[in-house]
Amino acid sequence: MTYRDDHPRNYDRWPVVEVPEGAATSGAEVWTTLVAAAGERDRRRPVLVVDTYPGVDLDLLRQQVGRVWGDHDVVDVEDEAALPIAEIDQMVQANLTDDRVFGVLSHHRLEDFYDHHRLAAVRDRVEHAVRPTLVVGWGAALVAPERALLVLADLARWEIQQRLRAGMPNWRCSEPEDDILRAYKRGFFVEWRVADRHKRHLFDRLDFILDTNSAEPHLLDGTGFRAGLSEAASRPFRVVPFFDPGVWGGQWMKEVVGLDRTVEKFAWCFDCVPEENSLLLERDGVVTQVPAMDLVLTHPRELLGERTFARFGAEFPIRFDFLDTMEGGNLSLQVHPLTDYIQRTFGMHYTQDESYYLLDAGPDAVVYLGIKDGVDPDEMVAALRRAEAGDEPFPAERYVNTFPARTHDHFLIPAGTVHCSGADSMVLEISATPFIFTFKMWDWGRLGLDGRPRPVHLDHAEANIAWERRTDWVGQNLVDRVEQVSSGEGWSEERTGLHELEFIETRRHWFTGRVEHDTAGTVNVLNLVEGDSALVESPTGDFAPFEVHYAETFIVPAAVGRYTIRPLGEGDRWGTIKAYVRGT
Repeated sequence: MTYRDDHPRNYDRWPVVEVPEGAATSGAEVWTTLVAAAGERDRRRPVLVVDTYPGVDLDLLRQQVGRVWGDHDVVDVEDEAALPIAEIDQMVQANLTDDRVFGVLSHHRLEDFYDHHRLAAVRDRVEHAVRPTLVVGWGAALVAPERALLVLADLARWEIQQRLRAGMPNWRCSEPEDDILRAYKRGFFVEWRVADRHKRHLFDRLDFILDTNSAEPHLLDGTGFRAGLSEAASRPFRVVPFFDPGVWGGQWMKEVVGLDRTVEKFAWCFDCVPEENSLLLERDGVVTQVPAMDLVLTHPRELLGERTFARFGAEFPIRFDFLDTMEGGNLSLQVHPLTDYIQRTFGMHYTQDESYYLLDAGPDAVVYLGIKDGVDPDEMVAALRRAEAGDEPFPAERYVNTFPARTHDHFLIPAGTVHCSGADSMVLEISATPFIFTFKMWDWGRLGLDGRPRPVHLDHAEANIAWERRTDWVGQNLVDRVEQVSSGEGWSEERTGLHELEFIETRRHWFTGRVEHDTAGTVNVLNLVEGDSALVESPTGDFAPFEVHYAETFIVPAAVGRYTIRPLGEGDRWGTIKAYVRGT
């Protein structure tokens, strides 16, 4: 198999945003800095409040502060005021459901998980403390007096997932969940929703942000944290991609991106999913990792644009990720929920419309898409249920269309369309952000990497299949719908989708010289799909030139307005694919 050997391996896995002001530190100095700052705030009765995202190691945090702070009291707000986990479980049971994967989005607030009388008592005790006091835990800010030094110990969701996989229990749970899918579900549908809702009220008054993603802590003061987010909202930037193995995974990303060759196969790269990705803020040579959602929550208008913000709120609606099946296997045959279904069943207000853009493809690569003409729905569902029961494999090619897939083809997949990528493909998936709502119908008889059968959701799938999307309709509406819309000297612009039922518009630019772009008041998400490197520039000098490399996804905030992209290095042509919210 050939892996785009014409492209150098210059993909940047650790992109940073340079912070224009503030102070940062790392290592043991973090704790001396915090203790000293708390003492400067109130020399007689210092209070250091460290509010933590669920998943932060509280025992380690207490130990590290204790090594540098003399005689002091410790108040763990969770131990002293949180409701018993049995009561919390009962409260959120409707959100967790009995399903391994899917729940219902929680609208709880963190205060709901606390005994209000005990919380008030803790607040009063901390307010009147006469000894140096450390207050820690998820919700520590709920009891913070005015004189306290306020710190947020933040944590990336990718790191939380690694800790859950390693056996960390969910918040306040005494034992780790024996099924990682259920552990993730509790985080996705309950804990992280509540945590983001809580910390959104802390950003403006934080004295420090504490990065606890690695063994070495990193600390950025509140001025630097807010300045870094403001900087990111005013210029092109990239989030930190993360890569994950999967049972159907391939070898392309190992070769082109330069991943760990000891891992058998990588399946996914999430390179623009701000709900899951991080931002790296660099100041004074110290790099502090913060969730990219912090930017979405603090600067939604500058980032998204007024109209997109009015439509989606403080959510980033566009997702770019990689699906690598080069020398791997087929993805599961699947379908995504229709909008009405996802709203009334899971509480999500928009659905997972998507598309497959082929960065690379082997000679026999195909995409499974839509139902074949003449297929009887009852017969197909019966065959799927026999396959689920293990009676016989599902003959996918009998029921589902397959279309040849070539590099730079674009397949559109509005919700309700049966689909999957076949083997020997490198897909750039451009989609709406609700990224876990995939109803698997057939998984080719495989077990997951954990040795368990991968979950199949035939009841959900059957309720959402658009049976009218048959061979001719799919070929005419969803396969490589390329239309040239504009051109100039050294460039051309094509519309490649998405389908009219989807809210995302995509444009592809081929160029050998400078191309002018404009966010037109909405966030732009782009990937360099052809060419070694390119330079993104402001025609008015509003931001420093920003270099991107082959296969890198980058975000241009709505506030940027006009920008240009020009090629760097040798090559015959360069290409970008750009996505934005249609109608804004």
